[in-house]
Amino acid sequence: MVTICCRKIRIVFNLALLLMAVMVFSAPISAQTGHKVEIMLTVPALNWAAATSFVLEAADHGIFSDSEAFAYAMDRNWLPKNAVPEENARLNGISLLLMESFNLKGGIMYSIFKNPHFAYRELVYRRIIQGRSDPIMDVSGEELLFLTGKFLSIREEEEERAEIARRLADQELQRLAREREEREAMAREINARLEAQRVADTTARVTDTGVTISLSNIQFLANSTELADSERAKIQEIARILETIPERNILVAGHTALAGSRAAQQRTSLDRARSVANYLISLGVRTSAEISVRGYGADQPIADNNTEEGMAQNRRVEITILQTGGR
Repeated sequence: MVTICCRKIRIVFNLALLLMAVMVFSAPISAQTGHKVEIMLTVPALNWAAATSFVLEAADHGIFSDSEAFAYAMDRNWLPKNAVPEENARLNGISLLLMESFNLKGGIMYSIFKNPHFAYRELVYRRIIQGRSDPIMDVSGEELLFLTGKFLSIREEEEERAEIARRLADQELQRLAREREEREAMAREINARLEAQRVADTTARVTDTGVTISLSNIQFLANSTELADSERAKIQEIARILETIPERNILVAGHTALAGSRAAQQRTSLDRARSVANYLISLGVRTSAEISVRGYGADQPIADNNTEEGMAQNRRVEITILQTGGR
């Protein structure tokens, strides 16, 4: 049988648990619960119709007559196929009815077969059915109260967890929205400063990882990765901006137009990114530990490589101000 240490303690526990749970979850059932519980505690063996009516009401499917409840559950395959309204309910079939009525997810075997055998095994595994029990034993009113109370308690815990998850998701969305607003404000401020200082071919935009300052058509000395004087002047202006945004790591990424071999593109993009990163370090705006460098070759074009103008835009170095702690 479904057991706990003492019969009297179990009766009091069942009654208190059920009353508390239904008052939380269902106002319509709470008005009738006390009387039903009182009667059920005296019933040594419930028939399928009465048991189904009680479980469906407790699980908030509505208030049915016994015959209506039985038909409702049979139509949905929530009862054993051979169940008869007037016959005594069996523990394995009640296990199936409870699992389905409360929409409790089971293990893989129950999910595949959804029959009384695996429903009973699921409840034993979850320790909802306790002690040594015969799966085809008759179910008393007291035992059904105990099992239903357990399911109501599980549902309450699941809804509490779902509510916590919803709150955390809302908080995360709010945090992301704040971060987006901060990045947009930062990009606007940087663009205003770049425009005021007349820094050519340089713009800031919001990206997934932070705020990216893009230097298009960046120029280096012939056959060298050394920055041209005009580019050094641009980076000096960017350095002044970076000094106003401390405690943010920097990613310097190099990009090339679609010219030469893939290996050459990769090597050139990485060398040019290193050159810009080293210059920023020499200006003292970040330490080497606060700057990471990557070369993407021609893999991330932002314009058409079939035109001179597009190739100039793709031939760029991007300085990304990362979110706090980003690399």
